[in-house]
Amino acid sequence: MSRYEQASHVYWRCQYHIVWIPKYRFRILKNKVGKDVYRCIHVYSEQLGCKVVELNVQVDHVHLVIKVPPKLSISRLMGALKGKIALKLFSKYPHLRKNKM
Repeated sequence: MSRYEQASHVYWRCQYHIVWIPKYRFRILKNKVGKDVYRCIHVYSEQLGCKVVELNVQVDHVHLVIKVPPKLSISRLMGALKGKIALKLFSKYPHLRKNKM
């Protein structure tokens, strides 16, 4: 039972491999931007009660393996992660809002 998590009335193992890309697959996730995305994913997923198993931020996409409790849907998790990360990056790096990369 070591691979399974336990809640009050359930044993669960909901582990997902998620891949997402920036708009138009622009190569913007490098240097400080990539490090900020990496850090934000860890912080926001922990706030939502999820556990990051693996995370790899490439220059044009993100691979994420995450354990999500059954009370949280994947669409809600991804909406929160992508939304909060986008708002933080756009406020910190305003040049990312422009369409010319």
